[in-house]
Amino acid sequence: MIMKQVEERYISLLTDFGFKRIFGTAMNKDLLICFLNSLFNGKQVVKDVSYLNPEHVGDVYTDRRAIFDVYCEGENGEKFIVEMQNAYQTYFKDRALFYSTFPIREQAPKGNEWDFKLNHVYTVALLNFSMNEDAFDKEKIRHHVQLCDTATHKVFYDKLEYIYVEISKFNKPLEELDTLYEKWLYALKNLYKLTQRPKELCDKVFDRLFEEAEIAKFTPQEMREYETSKMAYRDIKNSVDTAKREGIAEGMNQKALDIARKMLADGVDINLIMKYSGLTQEQIEKLK
Repeated sequence: MIMKQVEERYISLLTDFGFKRIFGTAMNKDLLICFLNSLFNGKQVVKDVSYLNPEHVGDVYTDRRAIFDVYCEGENGEKFIVEMQNAYQTYFKDRALFYSTFPIREQAPKGNEWDFKLNHVYTVALLNFSMNEDAFDKEKIRHHVQLCDTATHKVFYDKLEYIYVEISKFNKPLEELDTLYEKWLYALKNLYKLTQRPKELCDKVFDRLFEEAEIAKFTPQEMREYETSKMAYRDIKNSVDTAKREGIAEGMNQKALDIARKMLADGVDINLIMKYSGLTQEQIEKLK
């Protein structure tokens, strides 16, 4: 494997642009299907998906909004929310739960006749940080959360699932990748570092990945969008790393505000600013 020192050949899947290009477009749905099936490992088989509108509002316009990275529906009506999260947020669990209410509420038909039967809702959160959740096994990367009885630990409701994947903890080298799932985790974390395709990623599905991820094929507009997304990613990651070194929570808050101001000045969409800075819409509006 050769590592690029000057310019990237492939996009970073950790950026908003890169993640949505690979997993959030209909022409690349085979990549999303492959990744989800590798994640579920037979527990749930995804044969096809239809992309849905990723932007959601409540029953009235003034209600809170939710904007998903990827939102799609399986052939049996099951809903999939797939998110890439690069920075820790204090109420991240609350945010994930809030987001999952939208595909639940959308299933209620208009009118009076309804028996309340719901289709399955999956929330898949890919985390580029350690969640440090007491309920999780610290030795594992993938965490599966459902509603359970606290005494028997048996699943009480099997149609609502949260899957957290701490990709920041995944450090296997290429030569030790055993499964398709591990290959996807490696690609998610390291694709932008590669200058050529390694033999370990020669599965057929990765033909499409490397083809779609090659920066040289971008249009000028795509290049501008990617550079903006990459800048946002680098800013927030640098701020998080600095705050960790300093060990000052207040410093992280101030850095998040500084990043938001800079992104506003650059004309970045407010939803992207919220995603990378961890600030609320109200906090960002006050900066204008």
